Amino acid sequence: MKKTAVLVLIILVCGTYASAQKLAVKIIDRQENDTDYTYVVPAHWFSNSNTNVNCNGSDANVNCNGSTNSAGTITPAHQVPYHVRGATFTLQLPDGRAAVVNCESKFKERMAGPAGNHRSCRMPLVENIEAEFHGDKAKLIWVVSLDGKKMQSETYKVLAILDRPKGDQN
Repeated sequence: MKKTAVLVLIILVCGTYASAQKLAVKIIDRQENDTDYTYVVPAHWFSNSNTNVNCNGSDANVNCNGSTNSAGTITPAHQVPYHVRGATFTLQLPDGRAAVVNCESKFKERMAGPAGNHRSCRMPLVENIEAEFHGDKAKLIWVVSLDGKKMQSETYKVLAILDRPKGDQN
């Protein structure tokens, strides 16, 4: 009986982690304040380029020619319909959509009374990070060492996933 319960627990834990999606993202906007504020999503853009190159030649020389076609669209800045507190980021996703995430201060027992029992959210100072999405949570992960081995992370709440800019829905 105990072996079955352990096996079920292992399957549930592995299934939970397997359902998370890890993506390379770019922070395109950041705001932070200890009091309530209205978040304005910045204008964001998405572009796509296709390149064709043709080369031919012999042992002595090579001739190449090519062309590139690019297309892009932009979504203007707009206000989201609620107020936030803490750190709020807009993350550019690889497919052109944008995720708005927020983190309020975290509870941390310090025997300092209600006001002193909080710590600020960790915030990446770099633009290019990884985000592990699971439900309405996004764990932001970034490098904090020269050798790339030391990482820092913080879990944010996903407030919205914004569509790709209009005209780029392919």
